[in-house]
Amino acid sequence: MTHPDTQPVRLGQDLPRVDALAKVTGQARYAAEHPAADLLYGVVVNSAIARGTITAIDDSRARAVPGVVDVITHQNRPKMRSARLFYKDMVAPGGRPYRPLHDAQVHYSGQPVALVLAESFEAARYAARLVQVQYASTPHRTDLLADLGRAKKPLTFKAGFSPPPSDKGKPEQVFEAAEFRVDCESHSGVEHHNPMELFASTVLWGEDGHLTIYDKTQGSQNSRWYVSRVFGLSKDRVTVRNPYVGGAFGSGLRPQYQLPLAVMGALKHQRSVRVVMTRQQMFTFGHRPETWQRVKLSASADGALTSIWHEAVAETSRMEDYVEVVVNWSGQLYQCPNVHLGYRLVELDHATPMDMRAPGAAHGVHALEVALDELSYVLGMDPLQLRLKNYASSNPEDGKPYSTKTLKRCYEVAAARFGWDRRPPQPRQMREGRELIGWGMATGTWDAMQMFARAEAVLGRDGRLRVRSAASDIGTGTYTVMAMIAAERMGLPLELVDFQLGDSNYPVAPIEGGSSHVATVGSAVDGACEKLQKRLLHLARRQPGSGFSKARMADVLFQDGALVLKSEPSVRLPYAELLQALPEGELSTRYLLVPNTLRQRKYVRATHGAVFCEVRVDETLGIVRVTRVVSAIDAGRILNPRTARGQVIGGIVWGISQALHEETFCDHTIGRFINHDLAEYHVAANADIHEIQVDFVEAHDDIVSRIGAKGVGEIGLVGVAAAISNAIYHATGKRLRDTPMTPDKVMA
Repeated sequence: MTHPDTQPVRLGQDLPRVDALAKVTGQARYAAEHPAADLLYGVVVNSAIARGTITAIDDSRARAVPGVVDVITHQNRPKMRSARLFYKDMVAPGGRPYRPLHDAQVHYSGQPVALVLAESFEAARYAARLVQVQYASTPHRTDLLADLGRAKKPLTFKAGFSPPPSDKGKPEQVFEAAEFRVDCESHSGVEHHNPMELFASTVLWGEDGHLTIYDKTQGSQNSRWYVSRVFGLSKDRVTVRNPYVGGAFGSGLRPQYQLPLAVMGALKHQRSVRVVMTRQQMFTFGHRPETWQRVKLSASADGALTSIWHEAVAETSRMEDYVEVVVNWSGQLYQCPNVHLGYRLVELDHATPMDMRAPGAAHGVHALEVALDELSYVLGMDPLQLRLKNYASSNPEDGKPYSTKTLKRCYEVAAARFGWDRRPPQPRQMREGRELIGWGMATGTWDAMQMFARAEAVLGRDGRLRVRSAASDIGTGTYTVMAMIAAERMGLPLELVDFQLGDSNYPVAPIEGGSSHVATVGSAVDGACEKLQKRLLHLARRQPGSGFSKARMADVLFQDGALVLKSEPSVRLPYAELLQALPEGELSTRYLLVPNTLRQRKYVRATHGAVFCEVRVDETLGIVRVTRVVSAIDAGRILNPRTARGQVIGGIVWGISQALHEETFCDHTIGRFINHDLAEYHVAANADIHEIQVDFVEAHDDIVSRIGAKGVGEIGLVGVAAAISNAIYHATGKRLRDTPMTPDKVMA
């Protein structure tokens, strides 16, 4: 029997990850695992105040520890550029980016104030505890809810952010006159990313002064851009690699402070340096911002929405205006003639927040979907029927059609699988033992994005295909899906395709984020392989007696490592035979994917999902168990159901965690996050996860990408927390709008 790996690949096949063996056997090396001779270990010292000035640093005890080589501070760091412009990475929000160890100013609690370098990690960590820093504190503000009155409209924006549109109709007047209406406030606490892999940078010092950096990042070229600009280095002197990333969820979109600190050490001592954050230090940079929201909805007696009013206030730092699309979804999901959307920021003495899986939508859609569920009870209408009543077949904001939208089919598939038609309409109707049972549902949505990227494809006479792009794989299956795209296009088994990523010297690729990598890099890979096909056919036409002299692309198949004439399958020409005639023995092409914005902007490009869940609530103890989740996803063409399903399941697990567990608490007296470890910052564990079912409702979307695919990384999360909140109400009759919905809130 032929091994499955030697069979032709077809997109849509359920295939295991090509990088699985390397990961489970330890062959995959992460940022902190790359060996280096003469390596120095760095440990960061963090500030103990939230705002103020460093007045003195005494590092004498630290320097006395055997093996300690240096203690780097703002007073003795190597030369760095001063202008803040050079510290802006490719996805920086507007404002003034933080400059590590630049001066004596302290902007937030946990800010790095020193780096201890030693011959061993143990010596460096011990010595870091001996560095004594004195401060002159100034009053700080870290409480969003206490400072809602200071909220302001963002002054600056970032690429990809769309401010809320102007009011449509007369939402305030219509709401006040409505008979059926709800007015809901909600609060979402701070969440920290906490991927399994700690942030780390290993900087290898070359004899010629070249820096080869293994960095935990979602974009190797973004890290190279940042390092070269901050330190005034030629781009050719810096190579950044990230072949394996142990989760990131948005925390790796921007370079974290361990990267410039490690480079400081390498430049100052002309030695290789490794800096790894501790788990506690993973709470000392960006996070999902704390957010307050108010949603007001009104409807006519038949359930048609007459007004939507959605305001959000979120935190940002005093340095940068971090912005998210929080409220815009409320103007896009449902038909409504009167809409007001507002978004404001409060500057706090925290690190600048940053994107976390489904940024903005995770909070904004939650508030809308909980309010919509509340309205369904005011109307005496089934929550699903209310959503169908207000279903938007085109974008309510501007009337543009969707590139594809199969949300209505998602509702049907998920509701049927869940058994929604058996749901009793009133709360507190289902019980088993001491647990009340409730059923809830919600809608999810996310953008379907495409950026620009380049890919290189090289076919060798040995029959192997090598494809390269400076893409990243943060655990999403990029290695696998890109190899599948190339294998199908070239008619090769997966074992003969090697997709290479994670190197800043490879062809340009965007930072992996926003569920855009498959549509972007995947299209570039497909384009590079199509160019390879054309060049192969060109060679075949020139070969005497090949039978392809008059063949066009439409006349040829590329399968089993050969060109095959469709009209006469016996006429075939192996790639290896064609390449033998080339002096270099290989054929190479490059393809630049530039989105067709003129065509794309005529459409709304989005993914959608329908989430149904069952909860069991012990009112006495306040314990909520999510015992069943059914999710149907509209994400275009599914290239590999196994990796796509894994992404959606991961999003659902995080949605459960967001709904019931995750929140970072700040002691506002000292301005510091206090549950800054995995003992006190609670996440969903195995015992919290039960039955999860995922269905895909496919519709090839050729507007979003040439391969018909959209991304699935974010959409699995959006709507999950809202469905859980709605199910808790159905079980108990108690409405919980804030996240997380912890036992104390259930029992209150």
